[in-house]
Amino acid sequence: MNSERPQASSATTPRRATAAFLWAHPAHAIALGFGAGLSPVAPGTVGTLWAWVSFVVLDRWLDAGQWAVLLLGSAALGWWACTVTARHLQVADPGAIVWDEVLAFWAVLWLVMPAGLLGQALAFALFRYFDAAKPGPVAWADARFKRRRDGPGIGWAQGFGILFDDGVAALCTLLVIALWRFLV
Repeated sequence: MNSERPQASSATTPRRATAAFLWAHPAHAIALGFGAGLSPVAPGTVGTLWAWVSFVVLDRWLDAGQWAVLLLGSAALGWWACTVTARHLQVADPGAIVWDEVLAFWAVLWLVMPAGLLGQALAFALFRYFDAAKPGPVAWADARFKRRRDGPGIGWAQGFGILFDDGVAALCTLLVIALWRFLV
């Protein structure tokens, strides 16, 4: 009996996120921001824009307590969705996963509102800076849960790490806004 095993390289070859991949599993749809992560250019920025628009729409119906519940539930759901999607893409922190931006920017907007369009745009720019440039504590958070080559496969730690560095970027954004409000 011939018991061929798949080659190791085919089992660990990263996959590309596509529209078919997006709808192949509920976790993919969530983690990819319902398609925002499929953007060929700056998916993190597109995911943050999606978060901004969806926040403005949802904020009409949700009070502060409901936002808190939504954010907590979205964090738990996102941890699962990001972990599953990263495993299926065979990449520990794929750029197509944007749920981390959505969740973090929702939290930023929830805490800075009410703010006018200019205040929201400033929050957007600051968050994108901290998320993309990864200065100081954001770089530390980003490196904390990276998969090591000799370590185990993509697991819950990497799924948490996908969310964690964006949470730190959100905290840095909020700190700058708080300092600005205090000083001005």
